[in-house]
Amino acid sequence: MSLRVGDAIPKFQLIDQFGNYRSNKEFLGKSLVLFFYPKDDTPGCTIEVCGFRDKYDLFEIMGAKVCGVSNGDRESHFLFSQKNKLQYPLLCDEKNYLRKEFGVKSLLGLLDRRITYIINSKGIICHIYEDLLNGSSHIKEAIKVLSEIKA
Repeated sequence: MSLRVGDAIPKFQLIDQFGNYRSNKEFLGKSLVLFFYPKDDTPGCTIEVCGFRDKYDLFEIMGAKVCGVSNGDRESHFLFSQKNKLQYPLLCDEKNYLRKEFGVKSLLGLLDRRITYIINSKGIICHIYEDLLNGSSHIKEAIKVLSEIKA
């Protein structure tokens, strides 16, 4: 079952690209932009992660944390993060644990979907945005929704 707007996010603990454990608890008290992306070092995913990187300061000003998730391993995430100078965590969801918890299914059983969740400071999903082909639209949508939440 897929999570919907109004649902609480599930408890989780995964390692990031640096080997640090990250859990849902660390993000309570701030908004969270949690985006699932298909694969490290692909053109569309690079555009998306760099878009979040380029607007990172704005997300911080808006009181939001940013966190990416894919099923890449720690080494893949580390290299991808270093190459693109990312300043936010990429969670290693190697067994698709978090994807399953959120109910993010593959497209036609083949492609991992690109989906972004805007989560409020209490851990409740406020908005869900999906667009497989336009990674940069996820950044614009997240900024728009966070602006509405702050207003």
